[in-house]
Amino acid sequence: MGEAGYLTLRKGAEAEGEFEDRRSRFIAQLVHVGSEAEADEFIAEVRSRHHDARHNVPAWILAGGRERCSDDGEPSRTSGMPTLEVLRGEGLKDVCCVVTRYFGGTLLGPGGLVRAYTAAAQQAVAAAREAGAVVEMTLVTPVVVQIPYSFYDRAARMVADAGGHVTDSLFLEDVQLTCAFRAGDEGRFLAAMREAANGEDLARALEPRFAEF
Repeated sequence: MGEAGYLTLRKGAEAEGEFEDRRSRFIAQLVHVGSEAEADEFIAEVRSRHHDARHNVPAWILAGGRERCSDDGEPSRTSGMPTLEVLRGEGLKDVCCVVTRYFGGTLLGPGGLVRAYTAAAQQAVAAAREAGAVVEMTLVTPVVVQIPYSFYDRAARMVADAGGHVTDSLFLEDVQLTCAFRAGDEGRFLAAMREAANGEDLARALEPRFAEF
C-alpha cells in the first residue's frame, strides 16, 4: 500500500473476535479512531463494558504514525505488542483494538498469551473484513472547476477520462464541480481543461488529503 494509502475501519463500525484457551476468554474489539483522545475514549468505554474482566489490553495506530500499546497487567510484551503487531501486519491505521481477557484459572505462559492475544485480534480483523467494514484510504486531490452550463457534459467526461470522479455539483450562474483524483492524476485533467478553455484556468487543485476513493 505504501505512502499513497492505508486501510482503516469505516467510522462507526465495530468488529469483534473471540478466542478461548483453557477457559480463558479473549475478546478483541476493533474500531476506527481519528485521534489519541478517541482511542482513550474507546479504551475507557471497553473497560467499563468489561469492568469484571482481569485485563483490557489496548493497542492503537494513527495514520500520522503514532502508535501505542499496553499490557494492562499481563507479563511484559505478551499482549499489547502482539495485538499491535496484528494491526501493523494488516496495514491498518486510525484504529484501536482492545482485547479483553476473562481469566479461566489456568496460567497460559508467555507463548500461550502471545498466541491468544494474536488470535483474538486476527479474528476481529477477519470479522471486520467479512462485514465490509475495512476501507482503503487513498491520498486524494480535490479539484474545483467553474464552468459555463454549455461546458458541463464535456467537463464531466474529461474528469472521467483522467481517472477522477465528480463528488459535488453546484448549479448557480455557472456550474461549480468538485472532483476527486488520486494524488498525481489531477495534473492531466488540469492541463486538458486549460487547453479546452484556451489557456484560461477554470480548475484549481486543493490540498491533497486521505479519503475513500
